[in-house]
Amino acid sequence: MSFSYYGELCTEVYDLTKKIGQSFGGDIEFYQEKLKKCKGRILEAMVGSGRVIIPLLEAGLNVDGVDYSAEMLASCRQRCKERELNPNLYQSDLRELSLPYKYEAIIIPAGSLLLIENREDSIQVLKKLYEHLETGGKLILDLFLPDDSLQVGGFEGTSTFNLSNGDIITMEGKLVEVDFLNQYKVSYLKYEKWRKGKLIQTELQRFALRWYGVEEFKLVLEKIGFSEIVISANFIEGKQPTNSKQQIVYEAVKS
Repeated sequence: MSFSYYGELCTEVYDLTKKIGQSFGGDIEFYQEKLKKCKGRILEAMVGSGRVIIPLLEAGLNVDGVDYSAEMLASCRQRCKERELNPNLYQSDLRELSLPYKYEAIIIPAGSLLLIENREDSIQVLKKLYEHLETGGKLILDLFLPDDSLQVGGFEGTSTFNLSNGDIITMEGKLVEVDFLNQYKVSYLKYEKWRKGKLIQTELQRFALRWYGVEEFKLVLEKIGFSEIVISANFIEGKQPTNSKQQIVYEAVKS
């Protein structure tokens, strides 16, 4: 499966830029509010290194996590351990997801579903998540649309990250493919770790993103079997999407 895989250096940068409990546009507050009445199990799919799951656990919710990346899960486990939290964290290809529980709610924050490059794979993942919901359970996720000024070959910039031990990680991005017809783009991200002026580690990430139209994704959910679909913008319940810069939030119920 062509996931945007998160390796060791990528995970280090991710941890620096997406801190535990750091809210983007009010997303954590939104998910906490939506989940606060849950009495059963909750699953965060594509859990990453714990930005969202940890505040949910600290709020007393019963949350499991699943991710494809071993590096991300290792970081998440360590961060949980530091806070004396011990959630069930699973490594799995989401297309083949087979967990021992059914869930009252499943969430996918931060537009992470878009990291599944192949459309058929993403639909298979949604079907697996549907199977893992209790009847009446709810899927909640957010998506976004790409920048409308995409240019293949364009340099997407460079960033520098200073680590606590004095090491430096630099990241450079380049857009290598855009397909507006099939709704995806691919960038290459190059990470380099430097220590006392010497390059000690390099990592290349193929970063793919597939996007969906607002109504298109609603139809995808309906075809899988979801009902009572509610669409909101920017984590404000009832606010209808009006432009392509907004974060699009979906809530859908397993019938």
